[in-house]
Amino acid sequence: MPDILAQVWATPGLFWLILVISIAGIVRGFSGFGTALIFVPVAGIFLPPETVIALMTMTGVASMAALIPRAWRQAARAEVGLLALAAIVTVPLGLWIMNVLDETTVRWCVAVIAGGTLAVLVAGWRFSGQVNLPGLLAIGAAAGVIGGMTGLTGPVVILFYLAGQAVAQRVRANTILFLAALDIAIVGNLIFGGAVGWDEVALAVTLAVPYFTTTMIGQALFDPRHEKLYRWVAYGVIALAVVSGLPLWA
Repeated sequence: MPDILAQVWATPGLFWLILVISIAGIVRGFSGFGTALIFVPVAGIFLPPETVIALMTMTGVASMAALIPRAWRQAARAEVGLLALAAIVTVPLGLWIMNVLDETTVRWCVAVIAGGTLAVLVAGWRFSGQVNLPGLLAIGAAAGVIGGMTGLTGPVVILFYLAGQAVAQRVRANTILFLAALDIAIVGNLIFGGAVGWDEVALAVTLAVPYFTTTMIGQALFDPRHEKLYRWVAYGVIALAVVSGLPLWA
């Protein structure tokens, strides 16, 4: 145990990882999304992609108790189930792509995907049509590939929900449930593939403590009347994380 704790404290950039995951928790609590978009670009400065993905998903699993109960009551569970089913099938493909690519390429992929997601959200694009079953499955499958490849589990589904016409409360609940399912799927694949050891588990638990705490704070701050404010705060934090995590700086 002392050796594992020593490894945790020796983690490169540990202070910044704790700070960023704490901020991400607040944003996740009041908006329902944003953790990966905030944490992954910054964590990639200090850690290899496989470790970043493991930490992101394990921390998400550890914090589920803070958000799942309320989200379960408010979400469109059948729809989220279809999205999650398609994503679970394609996660292994995303992890394989991540292992094939070099670290710098993965970081550029993270920057492009996160930055592109943010640009579309800020532009205010809206989709007023109806998505049929094949469309739902395609959205879920794309989310699984991107989540496995980069650790960005949310962008595809975030764009799907935030670009639609659903109210903020339903969007938040659906997103929370989907991300929880995808986190479990990625963690399971990493464990099965031998990519997660006790060092990663210990670091994930360390990060989960501030993340769980700040997520509860963010959830307490959530008020549907302030939907626009929440979105713009989330956008600003995501933009800062994306710029900070560009491979140009480190």
